[in-house]
Amino acid sequence: MQIKFGENIKDFSESVSVLDAIKAFDRDVLKKTIAAKVNGEEVDLSKNLGETDEVLSIEPIVADTRDGLEVLRHSTAHLLAAAVLDLFPGTQLGVGPALMEDPRYGFYYDVIAPRQLTESDLPVIEKKMKEMAKRNLVYRRDEIAKADVLNIFKDRQEPLKCELIDEKVESETASVYYIDGSAFIDFCLGPHVGHTGKLKAFKLLALSGAYWKGDAENQQMQRIYGTAFATQDELDAWTKQREEAEKRDHRRLGKELDLFSISDDYGQGLILWHPKGGVIRMEMENLLKEELQKRGYSFVFTPHIAKRKLWEISGHEANYADGMYAPTSIEDEEYRLKPMNCPFHIGIYKASPKSYRDLPQRYSEMGTVYRAELSGTVHGLMRCRGFTVDDAHLFVRPDQVREEVADCLDFAIKVFETYGFDNVKFELSVRGGAENKGYLGADEDWASAEASLANALNERNISYERIEGEAAFYGPKIDIKIEDAIGRIWQLGTVQLDFNLPERFDLEYTGDDGQKHRPFMIHRALFGSVERFFGILVEHFAGAFPFWLAPVQIVVLPITDRINEYSKKIGKELKDTGFRVEINLKSEKIGAKIREAQLQKVPFMIVLGDKELEENKVAVREKVKGDIGQMTLEEFMEMAKRLKETRAIFNS
Repeated sequence: MQIKFGENIKDFSESVSVLDAIKAFDRDVLKKTIAAKVNGEEVDLSKNLGETDEVLSIEPIVADTRDGLEVLRHSTAHLLAAAVLDLFPGTQLGVGPALMEDPRYGFYYDVIAPRQLTESDLPVIEKKMKEMAKRNLVYRRDEIAKADVLNIFKDRQEPLKCELIDEKVESETASVYYIDGSAFIDFCLGPHVGHTGKLKAFKLLALSGAYWKGDAENQQMQRIYGTAFATQDELDAWTKQREEAEKRDHRRLGKELDLFSISDDYGQGLILWHPKGGVIRMEMENLLKEELQKRGYSFVFTPHIAKRKLWEISGHEANYADGMYAPTSIEDEEYRLKPMNCPFHIGIYKASPKSYRDLPQRYSEMGTVYRAELSGTVHGLMRCRGFTVDDAHLFVRPDQVREEVADCLDFAIKVFETYGFDNVKFELSVRGGAENKGYLGADEDWASAEASLANALNERNISYERIEGEAAFYGPKIDIKIEDAIGRIWQLGTVQLDFNLPERFDLEYTGDDGQKHRPFMIHRALFGSVERFFGILVEHFAGAFPFWLAPVQIVVLPITDRINEYSKKIGKELKDTGFRVEINLKSEKIGAKIREAQLQKVPFMIVLGDKELEENKVAVREKVKGDIGQMTLEEFMEMAKRLKETRAIFNS
């Protein structure tokens, strides 16, 4: 049997485990390895490779990579469940995945304990986890008959696991994991670390409610959140970052700065934009509209509701019904609130015949959509039930894909850099895997599409991570992430190729050969959702928005009441020039007025006293630097105009 490791190939006369194979190549690498990929499939180090005539390619998964961190977090979730079972016998287990896209958490496990767990239980559970980690308990995988697995969980009185196995396991056998020395057993595909001693840096964070399978009709559970890292230093850095994030929490700042509100009187997860928040949203949309016009997009507007049969054609009824609001009937026709805008843009495309000369068609819409998110998952602006997507759909010929995708990437970089996000990351998600199960479309379409996305990235010298097996079922995609002011990574934009909807809706164009052809469809969003991106901006800037975004850009502060008329005159000139201005005419000391402006994070304060009145000048304070001197109003307006027009991040 031949095994390839990097550029090296070795012959093995008998079957070996993955661990022994890596040891034969490089003992130093093995010390850092927690799992591996064999011909692209993630496996445990204990997996026996068997005997085969094919060359097996082994790639180590080390802890300080994304794949490694996912294995660590998944394994820690299992350790959490084992600790809960030990402390609370009779607990029923739900699911416990790693979380890789949520900056707040690293994993969770859903449980139904014999009694309601409270926050005070978390330190006790964490202590038990640390005790178990020190014991180097082995993670052991077993492949056994499906009927036997069902019997195991029936005997343990865990009906939820039985239900899951019945749904997920189509073969005669199923894989289960044990943590030796504990009562834990779980139905799981893995992989996991070799033993609990590999888990050195973890922390439990929160409790929340959850429903089995996310369905409010099902049993209520408790979700225990935690996080894990490869080293204690990484966990300590994340904890410090989390403390800073709490200071920047958009929900608290949104209330303090009067930007938005969420009220149970109107519905959880539904945002009420206040005037100051509305100003920022307007500026966000203006930036996008300017760029969209430059890039040849057409602006479209579509309804918030459509006939139910539209969602049957799109596939949402079959695959996404739980995430949609319930149907409503109008004159014997059933309608649904839209969860996304794509089918409407398809309707615009289909409204008239298209020739190859008409492509590309680029439609853009700030389209509000509705998702029936469960109350336990709703989180401020970050996850809402009604939100607006900066949506665009491009209908293109195959030969236009690379160029259109490249423009989407340029668009994303330009927009995010304008907001001060200089560290923009890209991931290319492709089919991967030997079997490619569940993916729609012909192999040649996938090969062409993946090559077009890769070429668009390469031609712009954009570094990216290629992620095998993470493509959408309807086509490959590029995900765009940004790093905020305190180092958190946020998944934002996406550029996705779609073979599915053009097929489902029978889209076509007439080619230069006179024949009918199927266009490719590109889904493109930069913010993802306006609400979520706004929440990220609030936390990124800690509420202190740059001048061009600030809801109040300038506040005029008279020192005494006798300066009020002069203050009104200055305020009017600033407003007439196009700035957003407030005039504080309260009969308060100037120190109190300045403190109020500082708390409201207003970029500039114009402080006016007798001297400024006599000399027809203004004294200017900047929110961070303090006093920056006396100048004429014209000089100040010239500086402010430059900050506004250039969309400068800093007021200098």
